[in-house]
Amino acid sequence: MELTPRDEYAELLERISETYAQGRIRAVQAVNAQLIATYWQVGRHIIEFEQGGKVRAEYGRALIDQLARDLGLRHGKGFSRSNLVYMRLLYLRYPISQKPSHQLSWSHYVPSREELRCELELTLREAEA
Repeated sequence: MELTPRDEYAELLERISETYAQGRIRAVQAVNAQLIATYWQVGRHIIEFEQGGKVRAEYGRALIDQLARDLGLRHGKGFSRSNLVYMRLLYLRYPISQKPSHQLSWSHYVPSREELRCELELTLREAEA
């Protein structure tokens, strides 16, 4: 069976569409990987600042609130209080030896509200002890 110009065009259209779709998927994965690495670094900066050289940090709600305000003014969206808490938790949950997967998006790492509430309560209790 011989391909007609119409069939050849349909094949060309399909190859280009598939190439484009795969490129978009790889681009999204690359962006997600970079965002997660960036959020992990932000979390590390917050933890290191909180600890100030100590093994255990004195939890400071005021620090997160102030950072949310100042980073929001400087960079716009993305630095809400809850996002900064999630970035902090990302660093705590995934030490450098457990690199977050580039296959997952930020939402895979964000804990549920219940997990977050429990973790924050535990952190506050430890700080009071």
